[in-house]
Order: sequence, then C-alpha cells, then structure tokens
Amino acid sequence: MLTVDGLHTYYDESHVLQGVSLTAARGAVTAVLGRNGVGKTTLCRSLVGLTPARAGHIRLDGVDITRLPPHRIHRLGVSLVPQGRHIFPSLTVRENLAIAMPRPAGPWDFAKVCAVFPRLAERSGHRGNELSGGEQQMLAIARALVAGPRLLVLDEPTEGLAPVLVREVAGVIRRLRDEGTSILLVEQNAAFAVTVADYAHVMAKGTVVHSTDPAALWNNEAIKTQLLGIPPAAPAPPPRRDL
Repeated sequence: MLTVDGLHTYYDESHVLQGVSLTAARGAVTAVLGRNGVGKTTLCRSLVGLTPARAGHIRLDGVDITRLPPHRIHRLGVSLVPQGRHIFPSLTVRENLAIAMPRPAGPWDFAKVCAVFPRLAERSGHRGNELSGGEQQMLAIARALVAGPRLLVLDEPTEGLAPVLVREVAGVIRRLRDEGTSILLVEQNAAFAVTVADYAHVMAKGTVVHSTDPAALWNNEAIKTQLLGIPPAAPAPPPRRDL
C-alpha cells in the first residue's frame, strides 16, 4: 500500500531523513521504531506533506504523493494523528470531530466513532481542555478517522499515557486493523508496539537500519539495546492478541 523509497528530508540545511526506505502493507499495522531524534516525526511530516522531501519517493497504491500539498494527500486518504494530539482546546468533542468530517459523512460518522470510543460519547459536550490525556488521545485518533483514511499514521500515540491507557490504545489499534484500517505506527515504546504490529522497521540516524517481524525484533538483544535503548533481558511484553 505505502512504499517509501530513498527519502531525504531537510530542515533548512539540517539533513534529517537520509535515504529512508520502507513499506507498509494494506490492512496491517506497520511499526516504525527508534530512539528520540532519529527522524520518526520528520518521516510522518514528510508522508503527509507538512515537511516535503527533497529527494526520494512516497507512493500510495502506486500513486506518487511525494510533492503533493498536505490537503491533496489528505484527500487521497492519509490521515495523521500528530505527536502531542493538537486538538482544539476551546472546541467540544463533537465540534473537534465535526470540523474534520467530510460532507456527506463517510463510513466513520459520529455514531461509529462513539462505538469505538464510548468515552467520547459521554464527553461529547466537553471542551478539549476539559479532557484527560487519554481522552484527548482518543479524540485525536477519532478526528483522523472521521476523514475515512486509507492509511492512518499514528505519531507516538502512547506518549505521556499511564499503562492502563496504553493498553486501551492497543485495543483500539487492534480493532481498527481488524476492521480493515491500514496503520503506520510510529513509536519509541517498542514494548507496546510489538504487541500490536504485524511488521516493524527500526530507524537510526535518519534511515531505516533493520526490518523484521515483531517477535524476531524482541528476541534480538543487539538491536534492542543498541538501537532502541532497551536494557538486556528486559521483561517480555504481553503476548500479542489477534482479536
């Protein structure tokens, strides 16, 4: 579905992405892992056109979207849940969703979103700044879903969340995958990512240096310690559950 080939992205003269190549399959959760500062968020921004690449190609179902403006990429079906959520604090839950919803509404209307996120239905009249961190994250995901994306890009969705809320996010990701949503999960929390991902890429110094299935990644102590900062013999994450 998504093919990234030799992507180079800069901030002025700072060369951040240095030849990133990866693929993400349709209907799967593909994880992109790495420490802080390796270029994961820049990759997300390049995929949606916010920080266009200077070289390389991004193809969505064979269509080159590398240099399209963000609104055209969005219309082609790529939705980003940004790091830090960035919901509108003065708008209610329903208003945050309404401004992102196409007319007429697509498959992810308000009723379906509330079926996946029942807490949002309960809080539909509350403003964004009145929600907990976990509720804000659910709203950010729901806001991306109402656009009816073919590919959902999640940038650090578990950042700052308590463990119980991380498990809730994992459940949402599994449900979305099982309903056919293709997901690119960009995460520093590898222990979380390997419980939901179907495939994983590891980034270091602005490029992808290792690609494998999640189980093999977790059993590779050299990759875990050197590239992901996980101590040797770290406890195994909960077993993956294909719901």
